[in-house]
Amino acid sequence: QVQLVESGGGLVQAGGSLRLSCAASGRTFSIYAMGWFRQAPGKEREFVARISWSGGITYYADSVKSRFTVSRDKAKSTVSLQMNSLKPEDTAVYYCALDSDGSGAGYNYWGQGTQVTVSS
Repeated sequence: QVQLVESGGGLVQAGGSLRLSCAASGRTFSIYAMGWFRQAPGKEREFVARISWSGGITYYADSVKSRFTVSRDKAKSTVSLQMNSLKPEDTAVYYCALDSDGSGAGYNYWGQGTQVTVSS
């Protein structure tokens, strides 16, 4: 089993920055990739960013490209999301997720989420 714990959410004004972190514990030897998702009130959960564990290859949703940066620390089994130039539409609960094998079946583990609120 793997446990994921997010931190770093909060309230920020539009144009500001926040950094989210997600710490993985448990069977962290089996990580293929980690990702960030978000869910705004009344909306479906959406993909934000992903990073491959081995090569550090990154992918972003178009809505966050050039503003958000995902990174990982393999030694600490953590993934971070640096969010700059935040907009009110970035307001959501942000979740980190872990893909343990890259089989295409999706993410196996999810964190509990952390609230990000961007005021205008």
